[in-house]
Amino acid sequence: MKTRNSAILGSAVFFLMAPCVVAGLMPWLILDRYRLPLSMSLACIVIGCVLITVAVLVLLHSFARFALEGLGTPAPVAPTEKLVVGGIYRHVRNPMYVAVLSIIAGQALLFASWAVLLYGVVMGIAMASFVHFYEEPTLARRYGVEYETYRRAVPGWLPRLTPWHGA
Repeated sequence: MKTRNSAILGSAVFFLMAPCVVAGLMPWLILDRYRLPLSMSLACIVIGCVLITVAVLVLLHSFARFALEGLGTPAPVAPTEKLVVGGIYRHVRNPMYVAVLSIIAGQALLFASWAVLLYGVVMGIAMASFVHFYEEPTLARRYGVEYETYRRAVPGWLPRLTPWHGA
């Protein structure tokens, strides 16, 4: 049985290795270390900042849920002991991926960068493929009927407005 502390530590390490690289380091490099000028559109700047801020909060909440509710990490090598279905997971099954893509989209808007937008599209295709071909079958094997019930009730990518009250 994993301890809460090891789940928190493992999630923190994975947070630095995955979303910080995908949504932070890579756009930072594409944007020449954020030395490019901001968008000329105030609306793009505001929307970009809001997207980034909300997405970072969702990402942190999602990682906390994995450690505290699931007693595990989002990393495939150290999965949760319990299926995580609380908090933001009552609205969408893949909040981490949605948040990471939102952070990338926010940066594309903030800097009016087609290169970052294209990078986000490529990352979105990679994430959706990983979910479809690896994550969903793995979760179905690991959690069985519990996951299938959850999967049928909660959308994968576009959040439902009202929380699911199952499980």
